[in-house]
Amino acid sequence: MGNVSTAAVTPPVDGRWRSSLRVHTFSIGDTIWMEPERIWLVSRGVVLLNLLHPDGEEVVVGLATPGTAFGLPLTSLMAYQAKALSKTELMLFTLVEVESSPNLTQSLVRGLARRLRQAEGLLGITSHRRVEERLRHLLLLLKQEIGEPHPLGTRYSVRLTHQQLATAIGTSRVTMTRLLGKLRQERWLTYDRDRHVILMNTAES
Repeated sequence: MGNVSTAAVTPPVDGRWRSSLRVHTFSIGDTIWMEPERIWLVSRGVVLLNLLHPDGEEVVVGLATPGTAFGLPLTSLMAYQAKALSKTELMLFTLVEVESSPNLTQSLVRGLARRLRQAEGLLGITSHRRVEERLRHLLLLLKQEIGEPHPLGTRYSVRLTHQQLATAIGTSRVTMTRLLGKLRQERWLTYDRDRHVILMNTAES
């Protein structure tokens, strides 16, 4: 699977669906509100999907990129939250609208297939016993999801914190910081001026 662009994508739906009432924009860090009978379709940007624990910890469960959908009707998680990782443009649809439009349904199915592959990839990462191996596989998965070409290799289009990366593979922020430092010393990765991860060309593919 090649790198997925996080630039604007015009979802393959009828033009009548795009209206000022349906299209919503969010800034970096904004929490995206959700309703039981509505689905968001990403047109531009990257959305972080979290599970909220009672102690307040946020555990990363996925990323929604252009062309993919998310929302309460698409999850069984009770404490589910979405946050914009970049300037994001989303389109909001009701379940009735989705069910009444074959074109829209096909678009959502393609996006859900990508989300399913991503979820299986994250699940597969947990099978590795060593934390460092889980991290390497996570970074390679993110390369496919949010990577863009860079002279040194592949740059993540959004910035992920050490805490977010840590929760994605079930480790601590301290351990994550140590392992990222180790991979940087090995020239497996580096950072740009905005602290976006760059996976070097020498990183395993």
